[in-house]
Amino acid sequence: MDPILAQFEGLVEQIRKNNRGANLERVREAFRYADAQHAGQVRKSGEPYITHPLHVASIVAELELDTDSIVAALLHDCIEDTGSTHEDIAKLFGETVAGLVEGVTKLTRVQYVTKEEEQMENLRKMLMAMSQDVRVILIKICDRLHNMRTLQFQPPKKQREKALETMEIYAPIAHRLGMQRVKWELEDLALQYLDPIGYKEIEQDLAAKSSAHEEFMASVQKRINDRLAAEGINATAYGRVKHIYSIYRKMYTQNKTMDEIFDLYAFRVIVDDIPNCYNVLGCIHDLFKPVLGRFKDYIGTPKPNGYQSLHTTVIGREGIPFEVQIRTQEMHHTAEYGVAAHWKYKQGLANGSLGSEETFEWVRKLLESQQDTDAEEFVRSLKVDLFADEVFVFTPQGDVKSLPAGANPIDFAYSIHSAIGNKMTGAKINGRIVPFDTPLQNGDIVEIITSKNAHGPSRGWVKLCKSNEARNKIRQWFKKERREENIATGKVMLENELRRLGIPVADVVSEENLPHILKKVGSGSWDDLCAAIGYGGMTAVKAGGRIKDELARLGKLQGAKAPAPLPQQGGMIYPGGVGGGGNIPGLQKAPKHTESGIVVEGLGNCMVKFAKCCTPVPGDPVIGFITRGYGVSVHRADCPNAQFDHTDAQVAGRWVNVAWVEGDLESYRTALELTAVDRDGLALDVATVLSTLKVKVSGLSARSMEDATAVVMVELEVKDKTQLQQVTHKLGQIHGVSTVKRVTG
Repeated sequence: MDPILAQFEGLVEQIRKNNRGANLERVREAFRYADAQHAGQVRKSGEPYITHPLHVASIVAELELDTDSIVAALLHDCIEDTGSTHEDIAKLFGETVAGLVEGVTKLTRVQYVTKEEEQMENLRKMLMAMSQDVRVILIKICDRLHNMRTLQFQPPKKQREKALETMEIYAPIAHRLGMQRVKWELEDLALQYLDPIGYKEIEQDLAAKSSAHEEFMASVQKRINDRLAAEGINATAYGRVKHIYSIYRKMYTQNKTMDEIFDLYAFRVIVDDIPNCYNVLGCIHDLFKPVLGRFKDYIGTPKPNGYQSLHTTVIGREGIPFEVQIRTQEMHHTAEYGVAAHWKYKQGLANGSLGSEETFEWVRKLLESQQDTDAEEFVRSLKVDLFADEVFVFTPQGDVKSLPAGANPIDFAYSIHSAIGNKMTGAKINGRIVPFDTPLQNGDIVEIITSKNAHGPSRGWVKLCKSNEARNKIRQWFKKERREENIATGKVMLENELRRLGIPVADVVSEENLPHILKKVGSGSWDDLCAAIGYGGMTAVKAGGRIKDELARLGKLQGAKAPAPLPQQGGMIYPGGVGGGGNIPGLQKAPKHTESGIVVEGLGNCMVKFAKCCTPVPGDPVIGFITRGYGVSVHRADCPNAQFDHTDAQVAGRWVNVAWVEGDLESYRTALELTAVDRDGLALDVATVLSTLKVKVSGLSARSMEDATAVVMVELEVKDKTQLQQVTHKLGQIHGVSTVKRVTG
């Protein structure tokens, strides 16, 4: 028999075994059509191209999917690689099959400027496809699985790219869909190309000790079966060695050698019903010593992908720990095949919308979270949301919430509703008030304290939260509530970055260049771009880099120059110099009056606040730092918090030149620290001197030290550095005072 026909008959047998209700005549028609369309095409292996669709269809049939899925798998490359169109396939095989084929094709068709944009768009399209018809992604995963099985015929560069994409995207999506068998195979296949030496070492070590592994598993399996038979429990028990990538990951994350990995084994016990799952658990804990804290009940609290099982880790007589998973046959089927095991189209609900089910609520949330997000940030954060280990916690009402491992009350609050997170003022875990950054543990009961008078989230929460959903909702709040502030802040940050790159702002905002630049950075207007930088949707460094690239492409980069090395002064590094601004370009034409008494890079209308760590006053050398959303923070030049690594472009780019403008404010707040001999009346003498000098005091405190000295802290308001020096001199003349110094840091 012809090898191709023999392969097709093997597919037919697979379908008869797993899906007796399938329409084999439609499958035959699809095979004949695909075979004719791919005639003359060959794969890199030299085989006829039709062998690939046949293999993909066999994997789809093994997952027990419906006829439409198998037909679409046979035709999945026709639109992309042959002259077939959507209309052709719809006419011959129906609109549903045509939609599936086009959905799979769209996942690989478009080219993008950057790898991040390509990854983001591919992920977005996968999520869209999942929300509309999850069969699209199931067929695509089967397609990727066969391509990984034959990756040895690709060049090394292609092998690594495909393996990395598989490890970062396809295997985790298979996991999220509950397809454990597929996930494991994808991970092992990818590891062969990402770290071939590490893979080979583990493979050889397992092969060398295979007889010992088999002997141990047979011994444990017999003990379990004998005990369950004695208890009259109908069950099937078997063991396996964990797959290679699972071992590799444990060695890598825990920095262990193969000899130090003990929990290589996992045993499964399959029973008839849920009560017997718990009966078996009791028997296992009686046979072997359970490891405290390693029991998980995924039957009472299923994973979001539908996975159910009891997990416990125990130690046998040999002192070797191993995991036991206990589940029903139905749970086992779900664990192996995931969402494919509950395929609703089997029940004839061909028009049902999977996107409306709670099972796929996470898809909707991920689609929402990618709005207005920079591609690199989206890909990074999505990998956390979609692929990270999970923690399961409870609301006070007993509802289960699944969050990324390491999540805290901020993530929990926003997983309930945006309004809860925005109004959060406190949090309780198991009845105790805790800080917002407290990591949640499995089984915690979390309660969020809210207030109608809350002023909204803090910008610092963006760094604290672990889930992309929470991060996105916080940014959306700042984007909506503080747009004008974001525009002003972002404008200063971007203009400073452009100045660092030597690009005139006028060249960027010109009518000729701006439309091209906005398209390059993905913004609708100059204000939108500045606002995005202001609320953290994009960094000024990245925007500046893209602007420079676009101007270069347009041939308009003549005026640009390489970023100048930052001048050094007094052991510190500052962009453009420090001090009063006398030698700083751009500050010569500074406005004569400002609301704050400070000009920033020649601008007098910036939002300015004086750093509380060093409380600068007129006359002090100063430098400004662009904060996210709160304008420019002005520090004294000698403030420890003004020290920074000038090689870090993202940090260095946020330090800006600032200068004093005389006569704008009546006073500036600062602080002094006095050290003196501890005695009665010391604080009164300090207060008397300040009163005589007619200095406004906003705070005065004194404390005794163990060495018979006292420290007096004074918060006061002065006009400038000259007045401050006068106050410092008079306080230093008080009896017993040894030092008077400014508070710094």
